[in-house]
Amino acid sequence: MKPAHTFLEDIFDKLASVAPDVRGVRRDTYGKGEQAAHDLLKSVAKELSLDIATDAGANLYMTLTGKEPGLPVVMTGSHMDSVPAGGNFDGATGVIAALEIARRWRQDNYVPDRSLVVMAIRAEESAWFPVSYIGSKAAFNLLSASDLEAKRHDNGSLLKDGISSSGGDPQALLYGQPFLKAADIHAFLELHIEQGPCLLEQSDTVIGVVTGICGSTRYRYARLHGAYAHSGATPRLFRQDSVVALSDLVTRAQAMWAEQEAQGHLFTLTFGIFSTDADLASFCKISGDVAFSIDIRSTSSETLQVIETKLKELCLDVERKYGVSFEFGTHSGSKPAIMDETIQNEMLEAAADLSVGAQTMPSGAGHDTAIFANQGIRCGMLFVRNQNGSHCPEEFLDIADLRKAIDVFDVVLKQETSLSL
Repeated sequence: MKPAHTFLEDIFDKLASVAPDVRGVRRDTYGKGEQAAHDLLKSVAKELSLDIATDAGANLYMTLTGKEPGLPVVMTGSHMDSVPAGGNFDGATGVIAALEIARRWRQDNYVPDRSLVVMAIRAEESAWFPVSYIGSKAAFNLLSASDLEAKRHDNGSLLKDGISSSGGDPQALLYGQPFLKAADIHAFLELHIEQGPCLLEQSDTVIGVVTGICGSTRYRYARLHGAYAHSGATPRLFRQDSVVALSDLVTRAQAMWAEQEAQGHLFTLTFGIFSTDADLASFCKISGDVAFSIDIRSTSSETLQVIETKLKELCLDVERKYGVSFEFGTHSGSKPAIMDETIQNEMLEAAADLSVGAQTMPSGAGHDTAIFANQGIRCGMLFVRNQNGSHCPEEFLDIADLRKAIDVFDVVLKQETSLSL
């Protein structure tokens, strides 16, 4: 086994090297990069003498068998895929941290009562296929036939073909028995880097104990249709300018956001895509068509519904004012998830005992833990501070901070796998 002081650094260095992008890393969902990461983890798991298994979604399971292997297991882990030109730490930190704990337990000859299962989850990032939480859904057979027909954004390949090429079985995901069942899982815990505006860094706090994970309402391929016309010969009152109309919607939506926030609705609203048609648009034409996206996130299902309704009311008013029409396209989304209070308290108590700074906080981003929680499984999530946000090559994780987070996580995993605590 590798010495303790090099184990983490070695894996992160190797992980960065197996799937580089022009900048950062490219661990593409069901592609060469993600597969290279999974192959690396398998080799590490073999060195640690962990039992290895995969499911029909090509998720990877690495198990340290407990004294009572027939009992519901404790699971931990995260995803290994990244966004294009992503950072090396998003997702992967949770898997590598769990393997470090397994390494410690092996070194100390510690055998838990319940088995500890480290899961490397496929396809969490929806940057590649327009389906949320593909890997964790696959583990519970929650993917639909239409999900499996989803096309990859950059090359148009089908999700089912990517699963097959990675060693999975799409047909079994539809017609076979699910690999995971809630009754067989005592708890699921995930360690992850903080992804937002560095709240932990700003408060000089090492870890965040997550209280809940936001769900989402999304329209990835929305369009606003106006009318193309001559930029010089068309007076204002005769225009159906899609750029002006959509800009008005964005401005109104920002005002609505502030109003609803003041009324207690906590959420985020993002127009991440806003583009004219490159083949039809021109500097001397009024634009008749704009593609855009909508991403609403909240830990409250009620809030998601309220904000979607308010936004569509604004769209109707914009349509009347400018003579344009909205086409929202396919709707997608995910359910919010609340973390188990007992596990939250275990994390806070462990942090206090180890003198590791900790605070509670919600997760604005989605995580696979949400799928487990919404199956009725007790779940917990721990953030470790990261100076530069995530989904970018500049992701930064201080290994000293990670070791402190792992120390806390180690204590909680011992508690959750023990029958006496």
